[in-house]
Amino acid sequence: MAGGTTDWDAKTYDRLAAPQEEWAKDVLARLPLAGDETVLDAGCGSGRVTRLLLERLPNGHVIGADGSESMIAEAGEALAGFGDRVWLVRSDLLTLTLERPVDAVFSNAVFHWIRDHETLFGRLRDALKPGGRLAAQCGGEGNVANWVAAVKRARRGKPFAPYLEDGEEPWHYASAEETTALLQRVGFEDVRCWLEDRFVTPDDPREYVAVVGLAAHHERLPAELRAPFTDAVVAELPKPLTLRYVRLNLEATR
Repeated sequence: MAGGTTDWDAKTYDRLAAPQEEWAKDVLARLPLAGDETVLDAGCGSGRVTRLLLERLPNGHVIGADGSESMIAEAGEALAGFGDRVWLVRSDLLTLTLERPVDAVFSNAVFHWIRDHETLFGRLRDALKPGGRLAAQCGGEGNVANWVAAVKRARRGKPFAPYLEDGEEPWHYASAEETTALLQRVGFEDVRCWLEDRFVTPDDPREYVAVVGLAAHHERLPAELRAPFTDAVVAELPKPLTLRYVRLNLEATR
């Protein structure tokens, strides 16, 4: 998924996104729906989870928003059979504006790719009808710590440092306390945030690392350095590789 402007290898991401889909099912189960609502999928990605949302809304609609052109194109193909029950919008979530407010906002594995959470939450509140629900999950404090450490070490390498030397990572793994405070600050009520662990052992660590986690780094590197950077990150990771994902869950009402 892309909540900002980073583009992605959408087809490969979709193929590798089974863990994210499983996590999304738990988030969807916490979102009360009668079946006729209009729901915003904030960061719809390739449409893999958007399909699950549409299945919960047999008489409703989904607006799928994503900042990645390739993700929107992939979602358009994947969801073509749903006709006018799904509308896809290419938009950074920080600048997203809807013509009419929606009944609920759903999001999975997205918010950690956006550093300005206060502006993000303000936009999502504005997108909701009074009484509308937000149910989301993203990477939280301590997420994939071994991966983060490997990226930090690899980017210091001489070929990569001139392009990545500012040290700013494209993710923001927030705490439950910080997130609760921000949601309340922008006007949400009934806020509940918590962390939980999930573990992933990729079948192909190199492909998984390259596609799921390094798209934003690759955009800052010349094409000839992207594969070497992926190799440098993988070399810094433990073998066999198991990633401890720390998921930040968010529930709130406008």
